[in-house]
Amino acid sequence: MNIVVAGLGIIGGSMAKAIKKYTDNRVLGINRSKKPLEQALGCGAIDEIADTSALTDCDMLIMGMYPDAAVEFVRANADRINKNCIVIDTSGIKSEICPKMTELAREHGFTFVGFHPMAGKEVNGFESSEADLFLGANAIILPCEADDSAVATVAALASKIGFGTVVYTTPEEHDRMIAFTSQLPHVIACGYVFSPCCRKHKGFSGGSYRDVSRVANINAELWSELFINNGKPLVSEIDTFISSLEKIRNSIEKGDRAELTQLLQDARNVKEELGE
Repeated sequence: MNIVVAGLGIIGGSMAKAIKKYTDNRVLGINRSKKPLEQALGCGAIDEIADTSALTDCDMLIMGMYPDAAVEFVRANADRINKNCIVIDTSGIKSEICPKMTELAREHGFTFVGFHPMAGKEVNGFESSEADLFLGANAIILPCEADDSAVATVAALASKIGFGTVVYTTPEEHDRMIAFTSQLPHVIACGYVFSPCCRKHKGFSGGSYRDVSRVANINAELWSELFINNGKPLVSEIDTFISSLEKIRNSIEKGDRAELTQLLQDARNVKEELGE
């Protein structure tokens, strides 16, 4: 295929590198700033630096941009996109993105498939991208209104570049689950490091501190957009978490060891039942 990657940050850059490493597809890069394009061309992540005129001949357009920017890019260039092209996004929210992208696809004749690669790092930019970022990771596909052939094409590409599991879902279910599995941990990490003790942790911390605080090294601009666009499911998860914290807190304050022991055992039981 002739694939255009628009937005060469860590995800777009890694998609480009993985496609070049594991497939025979041709990859063209579009990016707002010049440096990532030159880096991508120099290391072989892309075959060519392109502009939006390349959209007329592409078989797949991979959007590596922030959610709102991805929609605006497609909207601004919808008339140029090849009618046989499959457009996929890589954003971490879908209820805000998929309806808009699906409507643009319906109006302009191309095909849209929602896609969320469940992989990443705490650092950003093309410099942090890598061809093996997706090895063994989960790929979430949202067919929306795409036909089976287009969905199969996206799934096949995901498999070729290393994804271990492909999950099919709807925008609503995606955002409900991502609020819990991805967004809430980032909220917890950010809240955790606000403690006055955080600045004095050295010499007192080990694996537990690293595990909880790791994702507080956050891309504030991106995650604030993701949090707000997925506000309702995320607030619900935060409320559930606060309720659980309050139960544990209150049992500690009361000195009720039996109640606290049961709460902690219940938590352990959940993890053991999941086998993780």
